[in-house]
Amino acid sequence: MTRAQARRRLGVAWWRQLLLTLAPLFLMEAFLGGREWLPALQMPMFIVGLLAMFPSLKLFAAYKRALVATEAVLDTPEEPAAWTALGRCRAKALQVASLPAWIAALAVPVGLNGVALFLLAMSSLVLLYLYRIPRQLG
Repeated sequence: MTRAQARRRLGVAWWRQLLLTLAPLFLMEAFLGGREWLPALQMPMFIVGLLAMFPSLKLFAAYKRALVATEAVLDTPEEPAAWTALGRCRAKALQVASLPAWIAALAVPVGLNGVALFLLAMSSLVLLYLYRIPRQLG
């Protein structure tokens, strides 16, 4: 696999994960918005959503190490394997970065405030943005 193909594949995977991160929130809001089944769970769900950002820290460090390792083997025979390893590391990290938005989607039926939903979704977007492949790599 060439460098351009690897970058394209990783770019498509990022956009796919972005869609999979936000779609549940929009669907839950469209179909279950305006309901308050267990309003006592609003604050705990928001706190759990905020705490869901922190597992991403460990995975971000692993992602940065994979980026450095990939950059170190550019234009060598080990480059395709490095791109594959980077993709695997990043896929796991992207899923964990999506947790705040997914928890926000689960919090829609309990009546979580729109501002809190927005904050959780934005935190996932910021985390996802951190996992973009830098232009310097390639």
